[in-house]
Amino acid sequence: MGETLTPEIAARFVAAFVADLPPGPIVIGRDGRASGPELAETIAAGLVARGRDVLDAGPAATPTIGVLVRSLKAAGGVQISASHNPPQYNGLKLFSAEGRVITAAAGQRVIERFRATTAAASFAEALGAVKLLDDTTTAHWELIRPCIDLQRIRQRRFKVLLDANHGAGSVMGKRLLNELGCAATIVGGPPDGMFAHPPEPTADNLAGILAQVRASGADIGFCQDPDADRLAVIDSAGRYLGEETTLAICVNHVLRAHRGPIVTNCSTSRISEDLAAKHGVAFSRSAVGEANVVDEMLRSGALLGGEGNGGVIDPRVVLVRDSFIGMALILDAMAVRGLTVAELAAELPQYAMHKDKVTLSREMLPAALAALEKHFAGAKVDRLDGLRLDWPGRWLLIRGSNTEPIVRLMSEAATAAEAERLCREAGVVLVGQAIA
Repeated sequence: MGETLTPEIAARFVAAFVADLPPGPIVIGRDGRASGPELAETIAAGLVARGRDVLDAGPAATPTIGVLVRSLKAAGGVQISASHNPPQYNGLKLFSAEGRVITAAAGQRVIERFRATTAAASFAEALGAVKLLDDTTTAHWELIRPCIDLQRIRQRRFKVLLDANHGAGSVMGKRLLNELGCAATIVGGPPDGMFAHPPEPTADNLAGILAQVRASGADIGFCQDPDADRLAVIDSAGRYLGEETTLAICVNHVLRAHRGPIVTNCSTSRISEDLAAKHGVAFSRSAVGEANVVDEMLRSGALLGGEGNGGVIDPRVVLVRDSFIGMALILDAMAVRGLTVAELAAELPQYAMHKDKVTLSREMLPAALAALEKHFAGAKVDRLDGLRLDWPGRWLLIRGSNTEPIVRLMSEAATAAEAERLCREAGVVLVGQAIA
């Protein structure tokens, strides 16, 4: 904020976005960061000047913005959020009228229009108006409710600790847990961006929350990133089950009651693929990125989809990664089957993941990927997004960074040692290419 992103730049970017939209209001929300109100005010003023009505949701989760866009029949939406990035960052997520993040092609058109326009557009003859939304949670809850056995969850009176970490997650989180009859402790409830720990919900960042879950006697701990589209899970012993487990538990639970295709991106654990095979349903992968997952879900008519960063996408609710349907489905699984979350996690296929990176210029990437493909000649090759190499029970993904001269490596195998060995072997090949 204040460097590559300013309120003026944000307003111009949103103006480039709405120029291609049909008539109708625009929903604006934000994830609680201190820079959010100023960005929201400037963006709203620019939209009003262009004759657009604005529906201001205030602090709201990203999936809630998707729900509001659809339920209020808006032409589009803007979520002001830097997701899991540090507090000095902010950003914009753009929504189509379908209540989903816009596609890559639509996003490219916005970028081109933004770059071609350096001055503010002229005022419209009839100015728009700003309306503050006084209820941003009901429409979201009404979509979640039919997806679960509400009475059975309420009977269990689960004790839940929710770490919203001063992002937007507490707004819908309080409503959801109250409706589910949970005895809820909200940590970091005020959506003021005063993060109590680094905002990405990883095990290292959540060390203090792990201890709180254990000490509080909670049945389960849920941890969100600031815009609440990602969900990490902690069991009653204070053990971090992680973000990969979130989607897998939901997939297993939904497939026990329904049949339909499952979609994940190519960097997500193969647990969901194994579960799809176990239940006899189709499975497919997309390129990395929520919009790509949604595209593949729509193409395949998916029952459920998501990403291994704790992002569950349930098309019955919204085509957005949604921590709230994730929480509801996990509590539903615990209630219906009478199991703890630790037991639900233990019955999943067990794998270990490893991540690494190697410095390599973008110009050298094609030759490097070709060298890796030749080196691992016995693997099944997928060029959907970078290079993915598959063997029975293990895989390796190599992708170039969009912003840095590095190549990211990710592997998964039955053991941590094997996953690490795959990345290390690939790294040796990449370093050899860099030297050559």
